[in-house]
Amino acid sequence: MLFKPRFWLKNVLAIDEDFLRENNITAMVLDLDNTLSMHGNPIPEEGVTEWLDKMRAAGIRMRVVSNNTNKRVAPLAAKLGLPFTANGAKPLPFGIWRAVKAMGVKRRDCVVIGDQIFTDVLAGKFSGVRTILVEPFHLEKTWTFRLKRKIEAMVFHRDYSKLEVK
Repeated sequence: MLFKPRFWLKNVLAIDEDFLRENNITAMVLDLDNTLSMHGNPIPEEGVTEWLDKMRAAGIRMRVVSNNTNKRVAPLAAKLGLPFTANGAKPLPFGIWRAVKAMGVKRRDCVVIGDQIFTDVLAGKFSGVRTILVEPFHLEKTWTFRLKRKIEAMVFHRDYSKLEVK
């Protein structure tokens, strides 16, 4: 099942120490847009900063891998206190492999977390890293995002009708 993530959760805030321990996860490769912050927003979503602090306190290694440019990723990653890889080329595995190597962990101990099947989930699958698909905090109105979400809904039966559109 190429398009099916290992786990499917409401958002990153649903990931807690118990979940990580039960699944032997010691490191996370995090998408940025619509996973930690709304696309293009320089501020993290409510609760994300506190969640990251809990993950750090639990000893979880984290790194952002985004397809966005350094200009977009660097300022928000700095606010979040996270190292990052910009221009990650997801769904290709190279950005994920670099992140896993930089964190000094084995792929089996890591997860890729993101909101898109065709970038985040596929990148995890292609790189040999487990995946967590999260729902975006908000849906976007642009035609490109609406098209992506419509195709994802057909492939994976995602129901976006209950999410808030911003």
